[in-house]
Amino acid sequence: MKEYKEKKLPRATAKRLPLYLRNLRILESTGTTRIKSKDFSVITQVPAATIRRDFSYLGELGRSGYGYDVPFLIDVFSEILATDDEKRIALVGFGNLGKALANNNFRRNENLIITCVFDNNPELIGKKIDGYHIYGMDQFKEIIGKNGVTVAISTVPSQNAQEAINNIVEAGITAILNFAPDRVIVPRHVNMRYIDLTTELLTLIFFDHHYQKRPLVISS
Repeated sequence: MKEYKEKKLPRATAKRLPLYLRNLRILESTGTTRIKSKDFSVITQVPAATIRRDFSYLGELGRSGYGYDVPFLIDVFSEILATDDEKRIALVGFGNLGKALANNNFRRNENLIITCVFDNNPELIGKKIDGYHIYGMDQFKEIIGKNGVTVAISTVPSQNAQEAINNIVEAGITAILNFAPDRVIVPRHVNMRYIDLTTELLTLIFFDHHYQKRPLVISS
């Protein structure tokens, strides 16, 4: 599978790979072993032509008229996304959302591990809550270095997000998932993804309203 991992993909295609993989695993869990692009399009809400183009960047993954082998695609995308590689994660912000993420701790992928938690609330710093020791942000660089952290998740509200992200970037983290919807400024080498729950909910409501007459699975 090494030849697939070394392929260079357009950024838009790379962003869709986790979506493809998640839905392929759902298909596999239902016993589906083969899928055509038009059927996969209904599930993923990605146009069939886009799916075929995305897959073509990786070579001949399927056959005309036959479709794609689901287990094979799972192997290919898992290798590309390095799902078997352990990723240690720092969680910044231990409010209600932060606690929910920490308690879940990516149970569906044991290689994604929240290893340390940070907050700027003096009432939380130094305490152990739900099995996590809460560190202050002034300890961020030291603690992530000791724990081998390479990814950060920020649940800090928008008004304080820029300061939190600055601390994360200054510590050398280049992969950040931000739950504050407002955009923050980061250097070009930092990869930032935003999760806006309000937008996701409004999108879901829109599709539910306009596409009620046909089966549809919404996957963000």
